[in-house]
Amino acid sequence: MGNGSHTSRIERTHRRNGLLFTLPALLGLAGFTLYPMAASLYYSFCRYTGLKPPVWTGLSNYFHMLHDPMLRTALWNTFYYTAFAVPLGVATAFFLAVLLNARVRGLAFFRTIFYLPSIVPVVASSVLWLWLLNPENGLINAIIDGVGRLLPRLGLPAITGPGWLADPVWSKPALILMSTWGVGAWVIIYLAGLQDVPQELYEAASLDGASNWQKTRHVTMPFMSPYIFFTVVMGVIGGLQYFTQAWVMTRGTGGPVNSTMMYSMYLFQNAFQFFKMGYACALAWLLFVLIMGATLLIFRTSARYVYYGGR
Repeated sequence: MGNGSHTSRIERTHRRNGLLFTLPALLGLAGFTLYPMAASLYYSFCRYTGLKPPVWTGLSNYFHMLHDPMLRTALWNTFYYTAFAVPLGVATAFFLAVLLNARVRGLAFFRTIFYLPSIVPVVASSVLWLWLLNPENGLINAIIDGVGRLLPRLGLPAITGPGWLADPVWSKPALILMSTWGVGAWVIIYLAGLQDVPQELYEAASLDGASNWQKTRHVTMPFMSPYIFFTVVMGVIGGLQYFTQAWVMTRGTGGPVNSTMMYSMYLFQNAFQFFKMGYACALAWLLFVLIMGATLLIFRTSARYVYYGGR
């Protein structure tokens, strides 16, 4: 009895001390995560401007979504961006990682160069790309125009650079092109994964007469699939919340002709420009459902193509 009572007293002491040590984190979680989520859920059922007390209106905000043409435009732009930017970013990062995994001189220098864009502040890089994508004086169009003037000499038609952010057709491709510039973090992840691929499998494949493509497809890709899976999940989550670059590069207008009006931009406008805080909260919960649904779908289908070594 005595030993059991002493042990339980020690356990209670450890439990109390553990709770005291974790109390700041628990308070932060409750005050900065759980309460805002609960409040936004409540406000999503209210007419609320943020300046006056909320008025309960039931499902009116959610019904309004069904008849909001700008919401459909924002959803289409966001899905378009995510559907193209994520695969292109994954493919670019994987290709660069394979190149940077080769044993060449100056490898540390090249790895640093490709990683640097991912640590440049987003606003600064957006302003830089505004200059690069300038239809008249931008560097990208200068290169395209220079190549285009040489094509007639080869019997091909001349080409000129597009309008990029000034053209509704090219505005989203411009943002997608910009997104591939910052895949340095994914390159580092893939480089770490490539280091874990067993070299003896490459040697065995070479003895069997496998080509480089066959080695990549049947050896490298299966071992890299968990890393690709992670970047795809994070890319989809980030793509559906895409905001800063589009906001900075269009000065918050979503132009031209709302072709870059992303979902998060429209949510921000409703909350802090139109003062429709209740409707913005409803939009935020719809975005949460979309992200959760997309993430669960990717996880449910991952067993078909994700290989974990030893399983």
